[in-house]
Amino acid sequence: MRSKLFFALLILIVLYSNARAQIDLGVEDISGSVVGYQDGTQDIDNKENSTIIDNTLNLFGKTNEEKDKKTITLDDIKAKADAGDVQSQLDLGYMFLYGENGANVDYKQAIYYYELAAQNKNAVALNNMGSLYFNGIGTEVNYPKAIKYFEEAAKFGSNDAALNLAVIYLGNDKKHRTTEEWNNIHDLLHQAQKTNYLAKYLYGYAYYLGFLVEKDYVKAFSLIKEAADNQYDEAQYILADMYITGTGTTKNYAQAVNYLRAATHQGHIGAMMKLAQILEEGKIYTQNIMNAHILYNIASVSGAEGAAEKRDEIEKLLKIENLLAAQASAENFKPEPSKNTNFVKQTFGNSLKAYIDTNIESANGIVENFN
Repeated sequence: MRSKLFFALLILIVLYSNARAQIDLGVEDISGSVVGYQDGTQDIDNKENSTIIDNTLNLFGKTNEEKDKKTITLDDIKAKADAGDVQSQLDLGYMFLYGENGANVDYKQAIYYYELAAQNKNAVALNNMGSLYFNGIGTEVNYPKAIKYFEEAAKFGSNDAALNLAVIYLGNDKKHRTTEEWNNIHDLLHQAQKTNYLAKYLYGYAYYLGFLVEKDYVKAFSLIKEAADNQYDEAQYILADMYITGTGTTKNYAQAVNYLRAATHQGHIGAMMKLAQILEEGKIYTQNIMNAHILYNIASVSGAEGAAEKRDEIEKLLKIENLLAAQASAENFKPEPSKNTNFVKQTFGNSLKAYIDTNIESANGIVENFN
């Protein structure tokens, strides 16, 4: 089980990567306008958000690109923030935290302005305050206080904070939880999955296993597919298996291979081994032992069990020219994880489903039924 110190490190990584989201720890894949400052001037850059976080920093709301750009100074924002404007308070919290847009790094100021917004029950500010206390940025580490902020943020609608809490609770070393505590974890996941694709994946996996909910493969398939289509490699791997076995959906081997290929492209070793087996056997998809050799060879570098042995078996079946080509392809392989997959690994670790897998036995018999 992951320790609280481990979580503190992970959330710190999120704090850095989500600068334009005012440290909102949510994980929705969005596109939007990113507003920054250069010498006091607002720059609008319509491009895909460089993070996968909701609440992209936008000081002025929707902007018509054909209109003249507005000019605003740091003093202007301070005046609005001190007058009670919550969005300006959020913007200043971000600016002082990262030393951007004309402001120097000043953690005390960042906390001051986030706290002003938090006092107005702003969910983003509450979530960010929880992150600051969790990591001890500008203050001493205080886990109980951080969790209280996360709880308030979730209460006022932050689905990202709800996911943070659920994962923190699942990652704790506590082995014996009350039914009320289990139901609280369920309710947090249920809330977060409404808008958060990672929570959708976890909630779908809960339906897949019957963890805190009645087992429902159709619901599991639908929710896991959303995360897979958001390019999360573990979801792609699980979804492929559901297509192969016809779990929650009709059997579709071609779709299974497509998702395995997508996960393999990102470097998911489990998907790589599964795809190699399919291509080696040729039972549910066209046989291709050369590509199977390539995949086993790549997986062997990561120490995948049985990969080296499978590679060496297939090697005997290949012509020398094909073997040399296969070895060159394996050596040149470079995994290209998606932004979303990278985000998950940096924030929660290599396997998100592990948080449920390690709790499934202790949660046996605890079921909260939501339709």
